[in-house]
This record gives sequence, C-alpha cells and structure tokens, in this order.
Amino acid sequence: MLDLMGGQAAALTPLRGRVVRHQLTAGAWVDVLPGWVSGSDEIFEALLAEDVGWRAERRQMFDGVVDVPRLLRWFGRDEQLPHPSLTEAREQLSAYYAAELGEPFVTAGMCLYRDGKDSVAWHGDTLGRSAREDTMVAIVSFGSPRNLMLRPRSGQAETLRFPQGHGDLIVMGGSCQRTWEHAIPKTARPVGPRVSVQFRPINVA
Repeated sequence: MLDLMGGQAAALTPLRGRVVRHQLTAGAWVDVLPGWVSGSDEIFEALLAEDVGWRAERRQMFDGVVDVPRLLRWFGRDEQLPHPSLTEAREQLSAYYAAELGEPFVTAGMCLYRDGKDSVAWHGDTLGRSAREDTMVAIVSFGSPRNLMLRPRSGQAETLRFPQGHGDLIVMGGSCQRTWEHAIPKTARPVGPRVSVQFRPINVA
C-alpha cells in the first residue's frame, strides 16, 4: 500500500503464527516478531514531531543529580497516540494476548534515544503490580537498530541480546520483570535516533 507521498503506508502484519517465543528461566519468556510494522517511516516521522511533547528528565544518582540519557513521553489511557497505527497496535496486542494476560494493554510509554550515547541502565519494570505479579510489556521499535539486552537477576545465565530494528516487536512476559533485567546499552557505533513504544497494562511501570 502506498501513501499519498509515494512511500509505503504504515501497516501491521499478522501476529498469529509469526510470533516466536523464547522461554527463559524462572517462568519468564520473550516473544519476538521482526518487522511487525511495515511502512514504519511514516510512524517514525510522527514520533519525532515537535508536538509529541518529548521531555528531558533529571534523576538522583548516588551523590548528585544527573540527566536521564534519553527523552521521555508517557501516554495515559485517554490520550491520543501520535499515529493511528500505534492505537491499532495496542488493540491488536490486547486481542492477541487476551487469553494469557487477562486484561488489555492501556498505557504507552515512549523513549527517544537520540544517538548512541543515549541508553537505559539495567532494570525491571517493577514500580507497579509487576513487582509481585506476572504481566507483559510489549515494545515496538522505530528508527535505527539498537540491542535490547536481558540477563537474569540470579546471575546464573549468560546475557541475551535481541536486536531491535525498524518496526520490530518484542514482548516480555511471565515473571520477566521480576526475575530478569533488561537494558539498552550505549554504543560507540554511529547510529541515528530510535524510538521505543512500550505498551503496558494499567498499574504496570
């Protein structure tokens, strides 16, 4: 499908029969689908627009306050997402994982990694119910590829690397947020901007 500017219009490819699950340890798993979103340039341009409302944050770190090495934007359940395909993506993910998750994906957190110096340190999304309950976090990537790294909190297995490119989907499920950690490390390679869109159920952060 072509848009009016002559490029490929954004579209979601089917999930069923194409998502590949990787079983981890301690009840955690990761689902991966490269190229889930086709025509991703259109969405990426919308995400980089000035009216999205990206913000810089500073956080306490040890004895000082430092800049968070990425820009952030969070969309609640009643906020309109920057592109209709993102709303469709959230709805399709909710439908596909309904039997396992038992509730819809509601919020959309977004991170803008401006270059290889931007990153996110090792962590699990354990500020809400995910600190004590199994849940899911679905991430769709747009822009320059970056590696999503995973490692068990127990330290008893090797670090796993999941390259995330333009339009790729990865879903972390089961106990993943409690028993594993994930990160986007800095890179010395010349890379352009990347936006990750993280869909979560309510009260998972």
